[in-house]
Amino acid sequence: MEVTVSLPVKFTDNAVTEIKRLINAGECKPGQHLRVGVKGGGCSGMTYVLGFDEKTAEDEIYSGNGFEFIMNGSHQLYLYGMQIDWQDGLNSRGFTFQNPNATKTCGCGTSFAV
Repeated sequence: MEVTVSLPVKFTDNAVTEIKRLINAGECKPGQHLRVGVKGGGCSGMTYVLGFDEKTAEDEIYSGNGFEFIMNGSHQLYLYGMQIDWQDGLNSRGFTFQNPNATKTCGCGTSFAV
């Protein structure tokens, strides 16, 4: 019997396209995965982490959308259900985060509080 595990975060089609572009452009070095996480800082208390990194013992690997990503198991508390999008417009360009767990976000959208 195959067990299906739901991904803790979701990626929009635009985000998937941009992540695959970065991987194919060589931004992801051998032995690295896309890291999704949080760290302390920012004007609201916590900042999102999204970048290529090596897996540590605390990380869990998830596979979906044609690539693998890693997340420290303790970060799921803050990020579960979040959607990551890629914006490529004149007013904003970059990854955006829609986090249902955030009780407060900063104006730029890169930091939050729970």
